[in-house]
Amino acid sequence: MSNVAVEVRDLGKLYRIGRKKSADTLRDAVAAAARGRARRDQEEAERTLWALRDVSFEVQEGEVLGVLGKNGAGKSTLFKILARVTEPTEGQVTVYGRMGSLLEVGTGFHPELTGRENVFLNGVILGMKRRDIERKFDEIVAFSGVERFIDTPVKRYSSGMYARLAFAVASSVEPDVLLVDEVLSVGDAEFQKRCFERMHALSSSGKTVLFISHSMPAVRALCSRAILLAEGRVVDEGSAEEVVARYLRADFEPSSEGTIAPSAPRVGTGEVLLRRAQVLDRLGKPVSRLLLGQPVSILLAFEVRQPIEDAILEAGISTTDGVRVTTSFSNDGGRAPDVLRPGSYEARLDIEPGLLPRSYTLDVGAHHVNRGLTMDFVQGVLSLEVLNESETSGDRHLPNPTRGFVRPSGMWQRPTRVGDSPTEGGR
Repeated sequence: MSNVAVEVRDLGKLYRIGRKKSADTLRDAVAAAARGRARRDQEEAERTLWALRDVSFEVQEGEVLGVLGKNGAGKSTLFKILARVTEPTEGQVTVYGRMGSLLEVGTGFHPELTGRENVFLNGVILGMKRRDIERKFDEIVAFSGVERFIDTPVKRYSSGMYARLAFAVASSVEPDVLLVDEVLSVGDAEFQKRCFERMHALSSSGKTVLFISHSMPAVRALCSRAILLAEGRVVDEGSAEEVVARYLRADFEPSSEGTIAPSAPRVGTGEVLLRRAQVLDRLGKPVSRLLLGQPVSILLAFEVRQPIEDAILEAGISTTDGVRVTTSFSNDGGRAPDVLRPGSYEARLDIEPGLLPRSYTLDVGAHHVNRGLTMDFVQGVLSLEVLNESETSGDRHLPNPTRGFVRPSGMWQRPTRVGDSPTEGGR
């Protein structure tokens, strides 16, 4: 039976976001008093903010818990209370065992000291004995990848070097509970991979990890369970896959018609303006829900504002958390780029995307192929949902989030017997 590693009960944190203006003169003081207690109470309420309120949850030993929420939801405040950096206004937090935390880049580092000196300083702050730091020093430095700069003052480190060294120290403390805030986003892909492997290893050995991230693929890959914070309260809790899906559905509202407003977030030189994108079925009818294996057409309407000699168009399909699944360019297969003159255009792409059941979005773009410049690009112009149903009722897919996004076209042959099994051979 699992044991509780972290227990949070009715947690609240109140911040005062302003202070009462002092009276400059006796007349000001008398006038302020005359405004009455009701006015003072109202002003006092306006100067306070509950960053957390009525937050309760438990984390089991060996569990990796993702903590999700928009900026200002209370995630970092929660971690600061768990790490005992700040005190709660109300409620109780119980952590069973040694706590390690990585809340901000370089927390506990002294900018004038070298990386070597800061490893020892940070290790002591986190509760390690000097002999343990000496024993693990080479491993810490190798993991961080800053060997060449270990005797350089950390004030000359980049944010990525700070994060790598800080995580290497914090995760080497062998904490029972490790708190990791979004600081890993400053590391490169290789370092993030090593961090995930280290956190998996900690979890497998019975350690507990609490992980804040805005990267939904990272939460899905790393966390077994998640909680969602909004305005300082827990509004959802469950498996990481379920909470991430609900969070994205609530936060993502692309157009169902595919009309691209001129004010839509876009990047490019402006020589082309994308106006509309639609997904059409075999009959040319706009659809937003597709059957498994259904072929579709993507219709793209756009305006060309000046002559272009080397235009290519892009249609991409992504998951709702921004992972690009498949991309088609109009010059694929060696097709020549298009020569366009000012005016309104439509282009059509016929595809069999082979998407597995999931929610997706459509991204569209127009580019210069020779100069490598983007003329217009817009993400998430409309939403698509692939159902786990096919045009022929017998075709379905085993639902599992780890099985990818695309099912390639192919035909399995029936198994052919090539010999007897050992148990049938008389042995």
